[in-house]
Amino acid sequence: MTKALKLKTTARVIKTRKGKQSRANIVNTALDLIREKGFEETTMRAIAERAGVSLGNAYHYYPSKAHLVQAFYHRTHEEHLAASRPALAKESTLKGRLLAVMRLKISTLEPYHEFAGVLFKTAADPQNPLNPFADESASVRNESIKLFEELVTGSKIRVPKDLSGELPYLLWLYHMGVILFWIHDSSPEQRRTYRLIDRTVDLLDKLISLASNRLMSPVRKKALRLVAELREEIGNDRSIEGAEVAFS
Repeated sequence: MTKALKLKTTARVIKTRKGKQSRANIVNTALDLIREKGFEETTMRAIAERAGVSLGNAYHYYPSKAHLVQAFYHRTHEEHLAASRPALAKESTLKGRLLAVMRLKISTLEPYHEFAGVLFKTAADPQNPLNPFADESASVRNESIKLFEELVTGSKIRVPKDLSGELPYLLWLYHMGVILFWIHDSSPEQRRTYRLIDRTVDLLDKLISLASNRLMSPVRKKALRLVAELREEIGNDRSIEGAEVAFS
């Protein structure tokens, strides 16, 4: 490698590193301001000023506040994914894998508990791009569902094909409900949320085993048809999405 090429490569690496640092700085600053003032009252100008960057530079990385929050969603998902990988490698049962993933979801979100409560006021709006069912949230939503797919396929449990196709999505919905409970949980260290996880995971494990029984096939098929209808309804009308919350 020539000296000129080495210098060019080094400059590219430094530029990339500085870009990542700038993006992280802008996102962290945005989270602080949104927690202090709320989403609507926080402006891109205020974010840029506190982050110590030009407004043009802030817009270069994030065209809008919504893009900043979507970047936050991706960050929390990546943190959860990184924490879940070792746990999934150790656990082989569906119950053990689901329990680990759910508890890790809450523990990785713990630093953002206060912020989550502030953001919920905006993200719960079914027409807002920050809503977890919105098109803008599709990327992180699909990545999260994929994690639950890996959770199911890597477990020892035998699940009928018709159920296995819908189970990752159903488990994702379940985890969204747990997050909603967590946002409103004011118990010390959110202990009620962890207790809820322990109890509901045990129940879900039993229900999935029961639903996988051959004798339950007619009931299972009816239930899955209902799920399919609900998914279609959600796709056509997001008016029922306000009951869910962000941080997929």
